[in-house]
Amino acid sequence: MSNKADDSINKEVPFWITLLLAISCGVIVANVYYSQIIVGPISITTGIPAQAAGLIVTMTQIGYGAGLLFLAPLGDIIENRRLVVVTLLATALALAAAAWVRQAVPFLAASLFIGLGSVATQMLVPYAAHLSPPETQGRTVGNVMSGLLIGISMARPVSSMITDLFGWPAVFGLSAMVIILLAIVLALALPPRQPSVKLRYAVLLRSMWQLLLNTPILRRRAAYQACVFAAFSVFWTTVPLLLSGPVFQLSGREIALFALVGISGALAAPVAGRVADRGLVRPATAAAIGMVLVSMLLPLLVKPGSPGAMPVLVGAAILLNAGVFANQVLGQRTIYALSAEVRGRLNGLYMAIFFAGGAVGSSVGGWAYAAGGWILALLVGLAFTVITLLYFLTEK
Repeated sequence: MSNKADDSINKEVPFWITLLLAISCGVIVANVYYSQIIVGPISITTGIPAQAAGLIVTMTQIGYGAGLLFLAPLGDIIENRRLVVVTLLATALALAAAAWVRQAVPFLAASLFIGLGSVATQMLVPYAAHLSPPETQGRTVGNVMSGLLIGISMARPVSSMITDLFGWPAVFGLSAMVIILLAIVLALALPPRQPSVKLRYAVLLRSMWQLLLNTPILRRRAAYQACVFAAFSVFWTTVPLLLSGPVFQLSGREIALFALVGISGALAAPVAGRVADRGLVRPATAAAIGMVLVSMLLPLLVKPGSPGAMPVLVGAAILLNAGVFANQVLGQRTIYALSAEVRGRLNGLYMAIFFAGGAVGSSVGGWAYAAGGWILALLVGLAFTVITLLYFLTEK
């Protein structure tokens, strides 16, 4: 594969466009995570049984996963600005529906479409790479990804705060208005980008299987990220249970503040992008995996409830987020360099595979915590990381 004239804008991307794309990604992706911390009040209002309340989050994640496979690849054949704007308007409609309905089935359907539309973030990240010359693509992608990662970190505390003040429907209603405003701004501010590829949608989807089979570096980078993201999901699924339990007895708001430490990990994304632009992807990947490994080991060395336990947990959370976020940017920078023509499909496959790894980590982490507590959950996260390291050592 070779780069084509699709990477047509060979000037440095203006800072304001990079900033706009970073903010946009953060605002959009937050919609996937708003419901996670307010599942309780939503289930009470909509009549979803407590034992099925997890469906609220699951439906959003299913929608996002489907969007990665069936919508994100459209960036290879449809003018990118128009595609993003239309997707955002559809997302705003789904958010408005979620704010309005009070029955279980309509709310779950709205959640599915919120996840589906939020995949606009994964249309904007390859778009940012298209705007950049090859020598600074890593830096641009890293800067944009830092906005996305801050959005993920901020979503839960913002959702909790708005729910405390105005009730949970306000979370979705306010987001719908913000997304409409964002769609207007992007329509006016972003330069168009028309792909050179002309394919029917069915052919586009079929080609993704061939790309997966014929692109070893895609499979490898996706496997790295799937495993470390599984460890990430194990940690962030179970650490709230630990913090709210009898040892720490933190309130929901205090746990939300703990989650904010993840924002500092987002600083690793632009750094990783700059390192990748210098051709240092392999040592940077080793460093990223090493950070995740240390983040799993550190809490095992300190007894929960001891004087040093909370600082260790905070340090582990920062290291974990930094390692996972850096590895994601290194993977995206690597696959984006393969070919501009198939960048949307490569990104969709990469994201879908590692997103599946996160889903596995969440489910296994919940089981591990129920079966053996915090220590077993950490050991499961450590196992995922060791698998990543061993596979990385086979890279030539």
